[in-house]
Amino acid sequence: MTRDGRHLGITVMPEWIQSEGIEGVLRSLARAGATAVATSPYVMARSDAADAGREPPIDADAGKVRLLDRDLWGAREIRCTTAPSYVPDLALYDGLRYRPSAPTDLTRSQGPLVGRFLEAAAQAGLETHLQVQAAIPPGYRVQFGGPEEDDKPRLPDGSLHEGRVDKNASLASPQVVAYVRALLRDLARAYPMIDAVRIDWPEYPPYSLDSWFFDFNTHAVRTATARGYDVARMRRDAAACMRDPSIFVTRGAEIPTGFCRLQDFKAELSLDLVRACRDALPASLRLVAHAFPPPWARLSGMDLHRVGAIADDVALKLYTMHWPMMLDGYARRIEAAGCRMARPEILARLQELFDTGEAPAERMRYPEPEEAHPVSAASQRRKIETAAAELGGAGATLTPAAHSYGPTEDALARIRTAFEAGRGRVWINRYGYMSDAKLDGVGRMMREG
Repeated sequence: MTRDGRHLGITVMPEWIQSEGIEGVLRSLARAGATAVATSPYVMARSDAADAGREPPIDADAGKVRLLDRDLWGAREIRCTTAPSYVPDLALYDGLRYRPSAPTDLTRSQGPLVGRFLEAAAQAGLETHLQVQAAIPPGYRVQFGGPEEDDKPRLPDGSLHEGRVDKNASLASPQVVAYVRALLRDLARAYPMIDAVRIDWPEYPPYSLDSWFFDFNTHAVRTATARGYDVARMRRDAAACMRDPSIFVTRGAEIPTGFCRLQDFKAELSLDLVRACRDALPASLRLVAHAFPPPWARLSGMDLHRVGAIADDVALKLYTMHWPMMLDGYARRIEAAGCRMARPEILARLQELFDTGEAPAERMRYPEPEEAHPVSAASQRRKIETAAAELGGAGATLTPAAHSYGPTEDALARIRTAFEAGRGRVWINRYGYMSDAKLDGVGRMMREG
């Protein structure tokens, strides 16, 4: 943080530390005027294996248009594999269903680079953060891993929702919660130089409409029953909304009580997970909880005020390339269920409900790399203001998180909007899209204050 309270964090995944070197990345961070940096506890290598992932992430095929702005080992997209960057303390995981990934030759050859980078960043005066997934064992990176079948979230009829963007587990799974507690203890031991841990998706990501109807996993049903919820009504009302989701875009329609109570229950599960993470960390380490903005936060189970009483900071994710894709997916799902409204009309109603602006229907998709995101600046400001109001005096700070994907001027405008509405605080996700021109533009913003 600067003397006048301005705060700029940038997420730098380990592959760029490997590709550009510690000093190269630190020069870029200084160029942007960063005050904090986050990375993750893994290392990467290029791979042609059948199960290799993609960098940048493909986001359930929608993100396959994404290309990096910064070359990674000379390429703008690669196939890759990963390994943990440290040697886990297996005693912390005794008796648990989920175990950390085993160290490999990649861990031994490249893993120490992450610790050296964090030490060098701290010496350069930067806050240092580690980011992990809250409910996707082993938790190092979003695209790799996932829960066992009986720990996955379930729909009202007990079935799985296939084709999701995320791989989150049921937040009610005691083994998933136990694993993330052990993981955070392990990271605090392995990386004593860090200032904070960031947990991504400590909620039910609402990328698709059907994910609104989680969670009827056996663990969740058992927990809800024990807490006095009318599970039968929740199941019945959620199933009715799934069959006819047009209720969500019909003006004046009354949303069934059971569906609303389901959202209340998800908020309890999310709160339990955040509290477990806080309890696992030493008091000296801050906890940052990532969150979808309102009104998505209601559907994801993120009660900003109650979470803000536990976490030290809430990172409000303004990932605007996802929003048109999500609204289009909702509209297609509502249309397929037999809604009499035409898709453009459904989309217009959804844009109104989710307050994303008034872009034409044909722009409601994942934007191309050189295409501005079809979300208004006013909408982004209102989401930050609404989140701040909901957070209230809970204790946590609010840091808007802007995504760097997109053309230079549009990305810089979105970052500035978040910075100004966030009262001089912003976090930027992902360094891989931070071209030199974007670094320079952010640097000017920070110098101007």
